[in-house]
Amino acid sequence: MKKMKYGILALLACSTMTLTGCFNLDEEPYSEITEETFIPTEQDAAALMAKAYTPLRFIYDWYGYFDLQEESGDIIITPARPNGWEDGGVYRAMHQHQWHDQSGQPGNTHWYCFSGINTANRVKSQLDNDELPVGDLKEPMIAELRAIRALWYYMLLDNFGNVPIVTTWSDEVPKQSTRQEVYDFVVKELTEALPGLSDANDGTTYGRMNKWAALALLTRIYLNAEVYTGTAQWAKVVETADQIINSGIFELAKDFSDNFTPEMDYSNNKEVIFAVPYDRLYGGFHQQHKWYPPNARDHFGNYNDYFWGGSCANPQFINAYEEGDKRLEKTWIMGKRYKHDDPSVLVWEAINYLPSLTCMRDGENNTHINWGYRVGKFVYDIETTGGWSNDFAFFRYAEILLSKAEALMRQGKNEDEAAALVSQIRARVFDDAAQATVTAADLKADTRIQYGTLDWDNNIDKLGDQTPVYLGGLYDEWGFEFACEAQRRSQMIRFGTFTTKNWFNHEPVGDHVTIFPIPLDELQTNPNLKQNPGY
Repeated sequence: MKKMKYGILALLACSTMTLTGCFNLDEEPYSEITEETFIPTEQDAAALMAKAYTPLRFIYDWYGYFDLQEESGDIIITPARPNGWEDGGVYRAMHQHQWHDQSGQPGNTHWYCFSGINTANRVKSQLDNDELPVGDLKEPMIAELRAIRALWYYMLLDNFGNVPIVTTWSDEVPKQSTRQEVYDFVVKELTEALPGLSDANDGTTYGRMNKWAALALLTRIYLNAEVYTGTAQWAKVVETADQIINSGIFELAKDFSDNFTPEMDYSNNKEVIFAVPYDRLYGGFHQQHKWYPPNARDHFGNYNDYFWGGSCANPQFINAYEEGDKRLEKTWIMGKRYKHDDPSVLVWEAINYLPSLTCMRDGENNTHINWGYRVGKFVYDIETTGGWSNDFAFFRYAEILLSKAEALMRQGKNEDEAAALVSQIRARVFDDAAQATVTAADLKADTRIQYGTLDWDNNIDKLGDQTPVYLGGLYDEWGFEFACEAQRRSQMIRFGTFTTKNWFNHEPVGDHVTIFPIPLDELQTNPNLKQNPGY
């Protein structure tokens, strides 16, 4: 069953027109529609706001948010390949935390965030000034625009910290705000918007910031509040998470992979709280082009798709999975891959081995397409002609359960309840119920990941910091559950590993990298901006 995308995706074509061009065109000729005769609908409201959402598709696009969050962490690596991928060292810079203010990333994320913010401000300004005849829809539309703007500002808060807070549609040069001020702004916007947001969770709100998406965003922000402001907000994490849990609306999908299928059947999936819709026609998911080798078309059997064979998994992360954890096979493409119509023909073999970022040894290029497990979490869209129709679940119910568990553990409260929440998530990926069940002691254990840089043979070369990771068992659950979902950098920062641990070809370079530099072009056009410390 094709999911209902009326909330945003089905209106994207309309959103590319002028704003007034979206109003009931089949009711009467355009020239005869006046403010007095126009009766707006929920669909009209969604069309007006659509452009504040559509930039979110950059998450799984070229130099997208996936790259920013995953390439800088300990799960995803893009090494040199036989067909290139040195790319001026951009991926090596992400891995080794050597980015700067002229990098394609993080600059791309900064640009997309303010693009979404500017659009939200423009439409909100038109509503504030009664330039759009939307009647009783005005207040709920303003609440939703504040919520999507807050989502964009969350991404800036998490990645750049000290950015201007822009709430109006004007040519005024904005002043820079502190990270604390941005945090306070986002929390205030979401809290004030909540009463005006829809509590419906159906096709009309799919891909839109409803009450539950706003609560999920608050939960994530409170979970990372100590990173952002120096003050933990664990009790607030529990409070917002409980509102979602106690609603009875959401539940874990029966199969882990049900969250990552093309044309996801939203009517039967109650795990997704907020999604970024992708579609082959209106705007597809493109990160897969970076995941598979060029000859993978022979394996998948779709010759309308194309691949350039870059990213793969860090062997250290793969080796940390527990035996029997189905998230390994449901997240990664492993082993021999045969031709789709002839199982006797080997196309390529994904091997859990990667020698180095450059794959150069003794002055020779030793790259190979077989090295590294490839991302397989998002189920292949066999009907694609280039862009996939797999939506991205920005917030899943599993995140809410893990967030509450972490907040309880960090407060030292109800630890058995925390362990039960984690066990609930693990139950769908382990056949053995006893193995799926964890205790508070398990969550407090050190991480299973063997940190240290790797040599050419994937042996530990430089151990680096070996301090046990606090709540390392829970840290691992975050990694295994949300690998390749654009979260890893934030997880590592919260658990203290991002600036302390060695992994693969990475060694720590300083605490300043917990936020990215303000892009150079922003500094040059806005004299009110100062570069973030350390850059």
